[in-house]
Amino acid sequence: MPRRTATMLASTLMLIAILCAGVLIPVPYSEMSPGPTVNTLGKHDGEPVLQISGHKTYPTTGHLNMTTVRVTSADYKMNLVEAVYGWLAHDNKVVPHDTLYPDGKTEEQSTQENAEEFSQSQESAKVAALKQLGIPVKSWVIVSTVVKGSPAEGKLHAGDVIKSVDGTAIKAPEDVAQQVTKHKPGENVDFVIVPAKAQAAAEKKNTTATETRKITITTAKSDDSGEERAIVGISAGTDHTFPFTIDIKLADVGGPSAGLMFALGIYDKLTPGNLTGGKFVAGTGTIDDNGKVGPIGGIEMKTVGARGKGAQYFLTPKDNCTAAAKDTPDGLTLVKVDTIKDALGALKDIRSGNTGDLPKCTTQG
Repeated sequence: MPRRTATMLASTLMLIAILCAGVLIPVPYSEMSPGPTVNTLGKHDGEPVLQISGHKTYPTTGHLNMTTVRVTSADYKMNLVEAVYGWLAHDNKVVPHDTLYPDGKTEEQSTQENAEEFSQSQESAKVAALKQLGIPVKSWVIVSTVVKGSPAEGKLHAGDVIKSVDGTAIKAPEDVAQQVTKHKPGENVDFVIVPAKAQAAAEKKNTTATETRKITITTAKSDDSGEERAIVGISAGTDHTFPFTIDIKLADVGGPSAGLMFALGIYDKLTPGNLTGGKFVAGTGTIDDNGKVGPIGGIEMKTVGARGKGAQYFLTPKDNCTAAAKDTPDGLTLVKVDTIKDALGALKDIRSGNTGDLPKCTTQG
């Protein structure tokens, strides 16, 4: 065999071997890429995303699109070839697997967590929109979850309303931890609660629940290494009663990042006129009950996905501005927002054409 032919054959076989090894060798990375965008003012799978009954609504035009990011699942093992391709692809991002799934989180755990965050974001979006409109919403602190095997198991239940801890009235979820951690592990803490069933019955009758119970729980030591913090094994959250029905119909989406766009969509449907002036506006950001907008992950993929669908403006959480502005898709204007009030002000400028007044994102923030 001629030397040149032998060299080419050896090179080809080596290349094949490298490619095969690259396909077979798993690497501890995951991939993020632009996901679907959905107009909160429109329909998804044939039905309106926002469905409001019991209150006057108004026609809307334009787009207020929420944005998403696709990620490889917790159980998926990327190979070396896929990782290299992802690193080279402009619109994708390869990150350490633990960044997306810390502490060995499984796909089931991740899905459950995302579903809970998505549900909470919908609640907060409703509250934020109604507060901005001056429509009162009843709120109270509840037991969100009870950790299996914890001191609270069998004593407190998800949905129980927490009225007080050690005689101190509970106004916000963080108040619960503040009271519990005043104790040392092994000490008793007293909860006064309205049982979940009693609360549900009262809500059905549109009355105030009066049944209360005093529950005494012996605290345990936190599992956090090096800490002597007392815990009872619950997480607290907020529940609400709304004066009319607001349903958000959107499946197969998780996480809290659509909160801002849901809130704006609800506000638009409950007010005359059009927030966007017919323009294509997309965005992202968590939102709390008071309308504060928080940062999210995957901002670069979300701006790419939004522009790909035709978005002209992108409402960007203040703390994501620097990262987003480093690689802004052509034709997309990044608008900095920190609250729902900021977003509404920006939309006013967009629909009036005063875009020179918009607070735009820069690489400095």
